[in-house]
Amino acid sequence: MPKISSRWGRVRLLLSSLLLLLALAAAIFIVWATWIPAPMPEALAALQSDATVQVITDQWLVFQPVSQTATSGFIIYPGGRIDPRAYAPAAHAMADAGYLVIIPSMPLNLAVLAPDRADQIIAAYPAIQKWAIGGHSLGGTMAAAYVYQHPGIKILVLWAAYPANNNPLISRTDLLVTSIYGTRDGLATPDKIAASHTLLPPTTTWTPIEGGNHAQFGWYGPQSGDNSATITRAQQQAMVITATLALLAKE
Repeated sequence: MPKISSRWGRVRLLLSSLLLLLALAAAIFIVWATWIPAPMPEALAALQSDATVQVITDQWLVFQPVSQTATSGFIIYPGGRIDPRAYAPAAHAMADAGYLVIIPSMPLNLAVLAPDRADQIIAAYPAIQKWAIGGHSLGGTMAAAYVYQHPGIKILVLWAAYPANNNPLISRTDLLVTSIYGTRDGLATPDKIAASHTLLPPTTTWTPIEGGNHAQFGWYGPQSGDNSATITRAQQQAMVITATLALLAKE
C-alpha cells in the first residue's frame, strides 16, 4: 500500500508540474502576442473623421465616405502582432475614394485565430453589394483562406502575403487578385512571393514595390527580421493604395 501511495504521489507531482509548465507557456504566448509596436502618429491622425471620411472606432475600425453611400466594401485583416490602427492611413484614403473599409481586430492580434471574422462584418452591412478582402502578411494569408472557403468573394488583395499551400486558388478563374510586395521585404521575401504563383490564378496582378519592405505596409515602425527600405514609408504607402484601388475598380 505505501508503494502505491508513493507512486500516486509521484504521478500527481508530475501532472502538477506539467500543468504548471503549460500555464507558463500559455502566459508567455499571451505576453508575446499582445506585446506589439504602437501605431505611429500618422496612423492615429488617420483615425479622425474629416469632411470626406467618417471614422467609427467601436467594434471595428470603420471608414466610410461622407458624400456618397458606398456599395462596395473592403475588409483588411491586420498582420500578425500588428495593431489594426497601423493600417488606418490606407483605409482612410480608400474610403475617400468611395469604398467602405473595415479593419477588424483579431484575438491576441493573430488573424489565424479568427479567419472567419469577415462573416460578422458582411452580416452587419447588408447594403454592401460587393465585398473585397485582403490583408498584410499573416492577415493576407488568412484573407486568402477566407476566399478559399467563400467562393462568393471575388476580389483578394495581398499585401506582402501569399496563400497557404492548403488553400490553392489557382483554379478560381472568377477571382481578381493583386499581390503587392516589396523588393526589400525580409519576411515575405520576393522568392516566397514568386513561389506563390502556383497558388494564385494566372490572371493575378503582381505589383513589386521597388525598395519597399515589410513594415512599411503599415504605420508601426521597424520590424524584426525585415530589411531596410530604400524608399520612404509615405512613398510605399502611396503605391500600395494606388495598386489596391486599381484592383477594386475592376469589380
